[in-house]
Amino acid sequence: MKRAGTLRLLFDLSNFSGAARLRELLAGDPAARVRCSPDGRHLLLLRPLGAPAPQLLVAVRGSGAELERAWPEGHPSPLDAFFLPWPARPALVLVWESGITEVWGVGMEPGWQLLQSTELCPGGEARVVAVAAPRGRLVWCEERLSGTEDPLGRPVAAFSYRVCVRTLEPSGEAGTNLGRTRVLLHHCPRFDLLASRKDLFLVPTATTWPGVAHILLIWSPSKGKVIVSAPCLGLSYSKSLNPRQGDTWDFQTLLRGLPGLLSPRKPLAVHTWAPAPQGLLLLDFGGTVRLVQSHGGIRAVGTLQEAPVGPEGSAALGIFHGTLACVLGSTLELLDMGSGQLLERKVLSTDRVYLLEPPVPGMKDEEDLEIGGGLRMLSALGLFCVGWEAPQGLELPSTKDQVFEEACLYYQRRSLRGAQLTPEELRQDSTFRAPQALASILQGHLPPSTLLTTLRAELRDYRGLEQLKTQLVAGDEEEAGWTELAEHEVARLLRTELTGDQLAQLNTIFQTLPTAAWDATLRALQLQPDGNGKLRSQAPPDVWKKVLGDTTAGKETPNGILPPFELLCQCLCQLEPRWLPPFVELAQQQGGPGWGAGGPGLPLYRRALAVLGEEGTRPETLELELLLGSGRPKAVLQAVSQLIQKEQWEQALEAGLALGPSSPLLRSEIFKLLLAQFARHRQLDAHLPLLCRLCPPELAPDELLLLLRTHLADEVGPPTPFPEPGEEPPLTVGLLKTLLEQTGTQGRPSGPILSLYEDILWDPGTPPPTPPRGPMTTLQASDHPGLEA
Repeated sequence: MKRAGTLRLLFDLSNFSGAARLRELLAGDPAARVRCSPDGRHLLLLRPLGAPAPQLLVAVRGSGAELERAWPEGHPSPLDAFFLPWPARPALVLVWESGITEVWGVGMEPGWQLLQSTELCPGGEARVVAVAAPRGRLVWCEERLSGTEDPLGRPVAAFSYRVCVRTLEPSGEAGTNLGRTRVLLHHCPRFDLLASRKDLFLVPTATTWPGVAHILLIWSPSKGKVIVSAPCLGLSYSKSLNPRQGDTWDFQTLLRGLPGLLSPRKPLAVHTWAPAPQGLLLLDFGGTVRLVQSHGGIRAVGTLQEAPVGPEGSAALGIFHGTLACVLGSTLELLDMGSGQLLERKVLSTDRVYLLEPPVPGMKDEEDLEIGGGLRMLSALGLFCVGWEAPQGLELPSTKDQVFEEACLYYQRRSLRGAQLTPEELRQDSTFRAPQALASILQGHLPPSTLLTTLRAELRDYRGLEQLKTQLVAGDEEEAGWTELAEHEVARLLRTELTGDQLAQLNTIFQTLPTAAWDATLRALQLQPDGNGKLRSQAPPDVWKKVLGDTTAGKETPNGILPPFELLCQCLCQLEPRWLPPFVELAQQQGGPGWGAGGPGLPLYRRALAVLGEEGTRPETLELELLLGSGRPKAVLQAVSQLIQKEQWEQALEAGLALGPSSPLLRSEIFKLLLAQFARHRQLDAHLPLLCRLCPPELAPDELLLLLRTHLADEVGPPTPFPEPGEEPPLTVGLLKTLLEQTGTQGRPSGPILSLYEDILWDPGTPPPTPPRGPMTTLQASDHPGLEA
């Protein structure tokens, strides 16, 4: 059965603030930049440099204040503007070419206020040419104005750009918290920046140096990788970034280490770039649409019946339900993403159309749920939805039916009856009146109440989830749809009691779609990496309690069902093993008594080790990091013993030095282990300064010598000045003196001598004077009976 595409008007612009001005700007300025807020309620219009006032307009649907800004002649307007995905309140950031950045938001007072103003390029030594705002970050490409000229021509000026990153987080009434500037790319050509939900694309421009204008870069912050791709050559290379060291790539050095990228090729002839959930869409001047995927590969999607007319023509690209939508002038074409076949072609009544970004998951409005995953188009006539009609005979469940179905599951769990409870019985039986009352409130038979306000968001998400399920069952088998479904289900399950069926369902989702499940958990726990390779979380304790609780403690695990913490560890082992030790360390800090972290059950590091497999089959690096990061004495000693067996002396010493002042006994035990190795062989001699630093300050010299004596081998024969061939050299006095000096206190002791060896340590430096040499008179014993010869 052929699907029928629909173009449906959701609402006109009359319910937006400043509707007349909004229509005027949408119809009159084709170069205006239009963006939608994450919740779908605000529209932003930014006009290009030199446009008449107003240059900025932010309109809101329903109740709320609009923002209209105009800058006088001679004062430049913002280079770009973005909405920030903050659920608490709407906020946007404006960036100028000079680097000045303003953050505007709606606070307790009515209207928009300037929350913060800062400079991205202090000192005026750079000029911002492109900017993007992927989630939680502000990324810009700046030109370094050094003032030096190249005697050979253009290459130095062409590679005088760099790409910088700053974290961007909400910070109470102060507005935002901007992190320190980190340079991602040095000495690079000019790039345009396009952000999707997960990746940032650095694409060449018309002014990019021709020798590298066929290369684009993909940065994945969540994976810590940069992918260098040349679509025309069919080449892509992946480079990992080390978040602990904050690696910065030099563009020219990066390309020299990747073979084949600098082959002479023509620049990419791209008419329009457009980010999409699956990657980056590009439309060339021949009308061919291609998709650059997040791993750097490229594939052709299809060819439009009508090619762009010159670079000035407007074009917009978007993807929904496995369908490519392309608006070229006043023509809308729908192509199948799998086969490239033209599904439908429509002629619109206007040639000024903007495709809006899809709302952020978890912040959808009621109108977005009615869209059912379709694509939104904005014009001066109103907001439209492009989608597919549902097949005949397929009806979406009503809110009332969902209330009774959810109540059936609840009463079935609490009752002792064996027969299956049905919604019809709940409607007819007068015993269960709660679902009827709740359904009547939701249907509008009673005035809105506190209960309706509390449950509206949850039931709206639940209904949107059911709509998504229905569409997937109808045949829209799109990867993005399944991913969104998994993210919704994980977020919903983390709000429930994870026992029985709910836990089994969570395991199924993690096994089927691990990436989507981990992304949902990442948002639920609000995990963010810092610059030191650690993780931090702002999630409430209730969420951590559900994640860390061992729901199968004291029970046999049926069919391999894992608790939530083990599920997350297993998922991290598959996706990003390097983040497993920081996650376990963060979980140990978040855990409370009885949560599985500090209660009578197994400690979290033991639970994470069990996920890695049996002892002897685990990855050695992960096992050592988990043991060292646990903070448990037995675990740390076990890790140090393993490092000693592998003769990794420096790592063992650093593990002992990393322990804080709160673990002096553990540091002392590690020192004794390493001191035994120091007495037996000479492999630790090169690391003697670290061993001296590890030496406990309260250890006396005689105690140190006694410890060494217990580990020294017994001498069979008389000592020899040199060891036999093949034998281990003995411990020398010089090395021993260094350790003995470490055990003494600072300065000459003022009290009595505490040990027999302290006089060795406190050498006065100047020897006593030599007695005069001369004839000595022999004393007779009879004259001095008290003296001995």
